[in-house]
Amino acid sequence: MTNQPSSRATVVFSCLGHLLIHLCTAFYFVIVLALEKDWSLPYHELIGLWTLGALMVGAAALPAGMLSDRVGAPVMMVMFFIGMGVCSVGAGLSEGKVDLLLWLTGIGIFAAIYHPVGIPWLVRNAGDAKGKALGFNGIFGSLGAASAGITAGLFIDLVNWRAAFVVPGLICVVTGIALWLFVLRGRVTDAPASTEVRKTSGREMARVFGILLVTMFMAGMIFNSTQTALPKVFAVRIDGFIGDGALGVGLLVALVYGAAGVMQVIGGHMADRFPAKYVYIAAICLQVPLLFLAAGAGGFALVVVATLMVVANVGALPAENMLLARYAPPHRHGLVFGLKFVLAFGAGPLAVQLVSLIQGRTGEFYWLFVALSLFAASALAAALLLPADRMEAVVSKVSA
Repeated sequence: MTNQPSSRATVVFSCLGHLLIHLCTAFYFVIVLALEKDWSLPYHELIGLWTLGALMVGAAALPAGMLSDRVGAPVMMVMFFIGMGVCSVGAGLSEGKVDLLLWLTGIGIFAAIYHPVGIPWLVRNAGDAKGKALGFNGIFGSLGAASAGITAGLFIDLVNWRAAFVVPGLICVVTGIALWLFVLRGRVTDAPASTEVRKTSGREMARVFGILLVTMFMAGMIFNSTQTALPKVFAVRIDGFIGDGALGVGLLVALVYGAAGVMQVIGGHMADRFPAKYVYIAAICLQVPLLFLAAGAGGFALVVVATLMVVANVGALPAENMLLARYAPPHRHGLVFGLKFVLAFGAGPLAVQLVSLIQGRTGEFYWLFVALSLFAASALAAALLLPADRMEAVVSKVSA
């Protein structure tokens, strides 16, 4: 059983990792606004440079999870922090598109480590309040996405776009070194805790995973497309409200994702108290009309609608993770979560290309949000097919 100091340190570094991955995989969406002016290149061309990095966040998730089974989560987390930090610093020193493409790809490769490694690492130390722990951890992920906009905007306006890459990169490196020292001193371990399992037939398990494959992919497309486009959407549709600098855009993005972080805690509590299936369905259902409304919204109404749609999207995550953990055999959790994040983040490059294609051809984002509304409707139709989530079916605790 994990000792308490080690468990607390695990929670701290897992939460810091969640913050930093979302910061370092989202800050480019604001930085690109400054690059448009500095490099005199069109938005759709520059945003496309993140495509390969976004692909790596998904494609490298499964091998990262499998490698973690061999070397342990703490070692992989050290690699995550230091590798992502070095690549971020490199991106800030780029002198052209090729350099930037390579460093952004590196960010994606090392960022792929966090979710299949850091989330199960947290769950193994969460005891019986898994939903609460996942919700709390989710706050840090949302804070990362929120701080990406405000941090990038602040450094762009006060220094330049290079500082927006370099400073977060250095923070990642320092955090990785700190974790390394904790590991060497035995203050962070990888001792597993007990976990709940549900007795279920192979057919029901295959049915659940088949349904979740659809819902997770659609949710990934919605999340990644929204995260990619939102800074530009704000800059275009509410320019008079936020001024000419990047900081105003960053503040609005921070507001949206900060609110989403609070919702993850609420979603986690609800998933602990109510059947996860219905919490999951409710969160997906809310997204359908909200995404459609976002297609034509502007001004303050756009900020409200964008906040609610992101809140609904990320509020589903604790329930989704609990469904995965409940139906998967304990010895397959690493594999299952690795597959989840291959799928969820594998949607990233498709989302970037979707945003680039629609914005490049139409010059606006109306049809992007219409398409995302249809994705949410498809996810809702699939989620309704999930089996009844009777909590009495959770029958045993198995020491992992």
